[in-house]
Amino acid sequence: MELVKNIFFNTDKLTANSTVKISYTGSLFQDNSEEVKIHYGFGNDWENLTEATMKKTDLGFQIEVDLLDSATFNFCLKNEKDEWDNNYGQNYVFQIEHPDTSLLLIEETPIARPHKLRKSYLISKKIRLAIYKIIISIPKLISGNYKRKEKRIDI
Repeated sequence: MELVKNIFFNTDKLTANSTVKISYTGSLFQDNSEEVKIHYGFGNDWENLTEATMKKTDLGFQIEVDLLDSATFNFCLKNEKDEWDNNYGQNYVFQIEHPDTSLLLIEETPIARPHKLRKSYLISKKIRLAIYKIIISIPKLISGNYKRKEKRIDI
């Protein structure tokens, strides 16, 4: 998703408590900067302020960020020469969506060891295969037709 020119996300919408991959191809990338750092925070007061180095790729500078439960995700970028890309002084500000979880039903499962279910499934599969082979081979044994048929070639 591209919300602003040269800023791309790997998702259609930014959702609280999720991870998003950010790709940046703006002026700092176009000017061949060697290192770009993202300076980001959440909400109007830039809470949980963090600065991290982005990875340089052929597709731009990239980083994965864990989004917090906040109203907005704010960031700006700077390179090793202390040149900033802050969206002309307005910073990059994106709304974070909060999915409605009121209709979710969360149940705890009483299964203490889920791997037992897997073993029982494998055993039942083996039993079914054995029964299938017996059903197929009994008529052949009774009729005496249990040898492999040879192909006839008519000339």
